[in-house]
Amino acid sequence: MKTIGLLEIFKKYAIFFVMVGLIILFSLLTPYFLTMQNLTNVFVQNSYVIIAAVGLSFIMISGGMDLSIGYQMSLVGIVTSTLMKNVGLPVAVCLIIGMALGILLGLFNGLMAIILKVHPLIVTLGTMTIFQGISYIISNSKSILNLPKSFKFIGQGYLFGFLPVSVILMILIVAIATIILDKTYVGRFIYALGSNEEAAHLAGIDVKKLKLFVFALCGFFVSIATIILFARTGSGASSTGPGTEFTCMTAAVLGGISFKGGEGKMWGVVVGVLILGILSNGMQLINMSTYVQYVVKGFVLLAAVGFDTYQRESAVTAK
Repeated sequence: MKTIGLLEIFKKYAIFFVMVGLIILFSLLTPYFLTMQNLTNVFVQNSYVIIAAVGLSFIMISGGMDLSIGYQMSLVGIVTSTLMKNVGLPVAVCLIIGMALGILLGLFNGLMAIILKVHPLIVTLGTMTIFQGISYIISNSKSILNLPKSFKFIGQGYLFGFLPVSVILMILIVAIATIILDKTYVGRFIYALGSNEEAAHLAGIDVKKLKLFVFALCGFFVSIATIILFARTGSGASSTGPGTEFTCMTAAVLGGISFKGGEGKMWGVVVGVLILGILSNGMQLINMSTYVQYVVKGFVLLAAVGFDTYQRESAVTAK
């Protein structure tokens, strides 16, 4: 019985043990890894990814997918930067407009999926190019430099001299997302939708409204991630953002969010992003080639998908 209990614990928290193993490995390979400065950098560099992954996770748990989040970041970031630098609007107003735009882009994805009656993955393959095209039209393929200091403080600043603002925002977002999923009826509805959409509909859940809510919520979280990313770089460019969607998707699956929906926890998503962040940081510290890093990350994605399939088949067999 004890052996079975330990096995269940290992399966449930396997991703956490993987992260600890990577920390030990890179600590042995380089003396620069396990330092307070480097570990802080890992959290700061991945804070926006965690927030974006949290948003994507809501859609994945509901049984959908959004491949456009990186391109939403590009568009939201360019609009926000343009309003600040070229139009001269106050930073606070620009941030509100940026978050509102993120929600609208998410709603647009949800509406298109409902109207066209196709899987959101297909819809967002189309909208991603629309968002990116609009972003380049607005920026005219030029970078927007020297953004206001008050804006850059969000991505570069510290409270009390040692608490990164971006990490504080990330912790707040993860906490809010966890409460929504675990403590509210909306969270239960999202899990139900991802497990069986038809059963959720028969149970009285307004499936269309719930899908719109999930996409809007994802857009809101993605807009916050965008603000942190652009504030950290201190400039706006249309090329900033795209590619984040695959990192978030890999981290979500690695963290236990199933491609088929209905499963997953926010703590797993956070650990999934940190594993990718630790891998990237550690490989850079040991001077591993960028192209080799791509290969390693690709194998991590394959391993995550394989583990997800194994977990689901094991659950079916156990029943």
